Amino acid sequence: MVVLDSWALLAYLKDEPAAGRIGEAWLSQGAAISAVNLGETLYMRTRERGEGAAAADIDKVRRRSKVVDADWPLIRSAARIKARGGLSHADAFCVATALRLAAPLWTGDPEIVEVAAGLQCEIVDLQAPDG
Repeated sequence: MVVLDSWALLAYLKDEPAAGRIGEAWLSQGAAISAVNLGETLYMRTRERGEGAAAADIDKVRRRSKVVDADWPLIRSAARIKARGGLSHADAFCVATALRLAAPLWTGDPEIVEVAAGLQCEIVDLQAPDG
């Protein structure tokens, strides 16, 4: 299983260069996403495509993915990560989710790549030349 952050999910939904790689991993390994990051993706897609199209996108993602709800242990983990600095609140949730699931976090967000590496979180940097 791979954990997607909002950056990776948006890249997939927008058919950006990393989309094929994300789709292949999703099909072969399965994907998980924090409910917080899914909500972040929903509001961003709503701004871009309107509420109906965004909701349809997110419904498809929810059917094909493991959505990890923000229970108290995950909230505490994300808060500890956020307190270290360098990440948004939503970004702290994707890192906490990857750590919980002991799964690689797929992202292209440079802040996550930098901070998560120091947290012993396996990162797949979708913007790295060797990807």
